[in-house]
Amino acid sequence: MTQFNRENGPLHIKSYAFGVRIVKMFLHFSANDWKLQTLYKQVLKSGTSISANVHESEFAQSPSDFASKLHIALKEANETMNWLNLLHDVSVLDDKAFESMSKDCSEIIALLVSSIKTIKNNINTE
Repeated sequence: MTQFNRENGPLHIKSYAFGVRIVKMFLHFSANDWKLQTLYKQVLKSGTSISANVHESEFAQSPSDFASKLHIALKEANETMNWLNLLHDVSVLDDKAFESMSKDCSEIIALLVSSIKTIKNNINTE
């Protein structure tokens, strides 16, 4: 199986950069309001899990395992979008920050959906 191109792959780059943004957002939020720590930890967990699963997929044991890891990353990205929406709707994230973060998350979701479809099509034609 061909390994994922770690250095130049847009999914690798974008998911990692997004994880960095999530950590920075968490550090900023956690200093503000301890009452929302549970929500902050949820978005930290799901937002950084996207990149972790993309990276894990790079050394998948089979095309099916690769697709499975990316599907987990997709589920984490969807969960992250939920937390971003919630944080925005309760006025923790301002409009500008929300638009930027949700745009990045949506791009990652689109890349993941496209990658999963391509892998599944390749698996079905083998």
